[in-house]
Amino acid sequence: MLEIGRKAPNFTLPDKDGNAVSLSDFAGKKVVLYFYPKDNTPGCTRQACAFAGAYEDFQKWNVVVIGVSKDSASSHQKFAEKNSLPFVLLSDPERTAIEAYGVWQEKKLYGKVSMGVVRTTYVIDENGRIEKVMPKVKPDTNAAEILEYLAAKQ
Repeated sequence: MLEIGRKAPNFTLPDKDGNAVSLSDFAGKKVVLYFYPKDNTPGCTRQACAFAGAYEDFQKWNVVVIGVSKDSASSHQKFAEKNSLPFVLLSDPERTAIEAYGVWQEKKLYGKVSMGVVRTTYVIDENGRIEKVMPKVKPDTNAAEILEYLAAKQ
């Protein structure tokens, strides 16, 4: 996990349409960068749909929402179409950003230990610094918690 106040690591990854997107593209804007394990799984779908449902609120605050997973761009494209996701989804199969942000960790499920993406959300300020870190977020409440946080900062 990265600490609050630290410069957010820049990255360039393909979006669902294969276009290269860099974190630095959003300089001057607040960014909600959320890492999730896998497209089309129940928790990840609920989390993405919650962000989609709150998308207008994020836009009112001039906040960019970016979801990142190891899935391919084509998987992201299907996931976005199926769930009408209006925000950026980035493909990180090489784990470039996933590892830079410290979310590739040991996980335990039913006693089995494996490595994977731990569901984590970062809020990055307009100057590219980490403003808030939310580790092990709950998919159903993540978007609402971020909106509450943003409202409290106003």
